[in-house]
Amino acid sequence: MTHVVIIGGGPGGYEAALVAARHGAEVTIVERDGWGGSTVLTDCVPSKTLIATADVLTEVAESLELGVELPSGVHADLAKVNRRVLDLAQAQSSDIGERLSSSGVRIVRGAGRLVSGTTVEVTTADGATESVAADAVLVATGAHPRVVDSAQPDGERILTWEQVYALQEVPEHMVVVGSGVTGAEFASAYNGLGARVTLVSSRDRVLPGEDPDAADTIEDVFRRRGMDVLGNSRMASVERCAIDGGGDGVRVTLTDGRTVEGSHCLLALGSIPNTDGLGLAENGVLLDDGGFVRVDRVSRTTAPGVYAAGDCTGVLMLASVAAQQGRIAMSHVLGSAVHPLDLSQVSSNIFTSPEIATVGLSQKKLDEQGIQADVAMLPLSANPRAKMQGVRDGFVKLFARRGSGTVIGGVIVGPRASELIHVVSLAVMTSLTVDQVANAFTVYPSMSGTVAEVARRIHRPE
Repeated sequence: MTHVVIIGGGPGGYEAALVAARHGAEVTIVERDGWGGSTVLTDCVPSKTLIATADVLTEVAESLELGVELPSGVHADLAKVNRRVLDLAQAQSSDIGERLSSSGVRIVRGAGRLVSGTTVEVTTADGATESVAADAVLVATGAHPRVVDSAQPDGERILTWEQVYALQEVPEHMVVVGSGVTGAEFASAYNGLGARVTLVSSRDRVLPGEDPDAADTIEDVFRRRGMDVLGNSRMASVERCAIDGGGDGVRVTLTDGRTVEGSHCLLALGSIPNTDGLGLAENGVLLDDGGFVRVDRVSRTTAPGVYAAGDCTGVLMLASVAAQQGRIAMSHVLGSAVHPLDLSQVSSNIFTSPEIATVGLSQKKLDEQGIQADVAMLPLSANPRAKMQGVRDGFVKLFARRGSGTVIGGVIVGPRASELIHVVSLAVMTSLTVDQVANAFTVYPSMSGTVAEVARRIHRPE
């Protein structure tokens, strides 16, 4: 029987464990903090739960045109919200642990490190150690928030995204430093919860790595809803200070000498892989300059028998990608059919309000790879269902290979775009043409009708 040892119980680790167990392997999984890892306990699950409350408040605030009469003072009790956030995270973590146990996986709370390519030293929560022999090892240890010396979080006023759930009241003025996905999501959430928000972006626009039309839409919405967006503004330092009236707050100093004062500061400066102290480099596992584990498309590292999955690889920091990397690794270890990771088919979502969902190749990738493509885009404001719901912001954009009409990418911006993108994801994965997408029946009225209509715009008569 093949024995697999997995270090890390996040999506990459626990999904790998379940696959290996189904294939008859003996599986040991070691997790330091809790089942589900940071994704479940401090990152994705908590943040999206918080965002769900913010979305409700945003919908309520924008429902006047629908004829809804609102009482004054509608607000969120942040203490209750955060208790619910943490309770849901713990419940999901417990569910994962029970699922692993019922599948025959040996679960160990503690820390693991490579002693050799075939041996993992496990230090349990009570300080005991044991050596576990393995035919294959999967490293899925995730990542943690990046901080800098000039902006040290204190868990009270200066916060990482893992620390915000201790807040008992909606911040009076939240200064968010960093306009990537995490920064944009939290800025949108706290704006929806009723806080004044200032978003400090070192680039010329919010979400610089995303589709430009999508990023421009989100920034326009942010500004319309009262958010201060400071573009081309790089943080130099963050410190506690007394603000207006002598209250406790923070001062964010920018590199050009300007300062921004607020009640709280959220640092969204990127992530650092959890690869220190694992014995990786000492045992032949190549790390890049940022400390991320180098892997190929079937999750192999440079050390025989050692695989890696998830944020510690830096491949694409999404829970869905981590899970797929873990599944692929176990299929490769156990001799099952393997489909190497294909990033051109990955769908992802940014949970701002409105959401941004993408799949397949972006315009930037098309330009870099020299692929000739036809592009069509329609605003959601033209959609009848959107009009009924008072939706004005957002669009659907499709990319199709010129000549064949095969759908190779798409962008959807709008409410619950994460749900709408699935049809485009299926089209990309199965190489459907725009005509096939256009000819499939859609419900009238529905938001998905715009997907079909955009596909019709790309159709080229013979």
